[in-house]
Amino acid sequence: MSCSCCEQKESALEKLLRLEPEKTASLTSFMDGLPLSDDVESNRACLIETLHKAQGIFGYLPREVQQVIAERLKITRSEIYGVISFYSYFTDKPIGRFKINICCGTACFVKGAGKLVEEFTRQLKIKEGETTPDGRFFLGILRCVGACSLAPVVMVNDRVYGKVTPTMVKGIIADCKD
Repeated sequence: MSCSCCEQKESALEKLLRLEPEKTASLTSFMDGLPLSDDVESNRACLIETLHKAQGIFGYLPREVQQVIAERLKITRSEIYGVISFYSYFTDKPIGRFKINICCGTACFVKGAGKLVEEFTRQLKIKEGETTPDGRFFLGILRCVGACSLAPVVMVNDRVYGKVTPTMVKGIIADCKD
């Protein structure tokens, strides 16, 4: 008989293996192929590449994934979180199957992107940075997608919608079929 204070804590890797065995195997296999060493500085050079791969595998970067990466690269989880929170590409929250991003760069903003944000927020019933409860839609804002001549621009996953008006929002959402 053992008490909870004497039980060994489950490591981040063990937890990931239990929850997501195939995804974890894919991540560890990728990391096994990296030129990692005891030199933390050279390991740091693999961080962005590893985060991209991990997010591609898991869809986001939960705490356990960050911890596994930290342990393998021999850097702190806080350093990893600093990178994740700095780059808008990375997320530590699950995102919907349909990632809706509204460009709010200067050209898009001047041409009405703010109204698009309001309309998507109203129709999806979520705020910017949130995912719908059913996990279907994520609503985000980008600073510039480099398609200023099409302003205002909305991206759904890899599809670009140009010259978008608030009346087009319902149709864009309807285009998102599983």
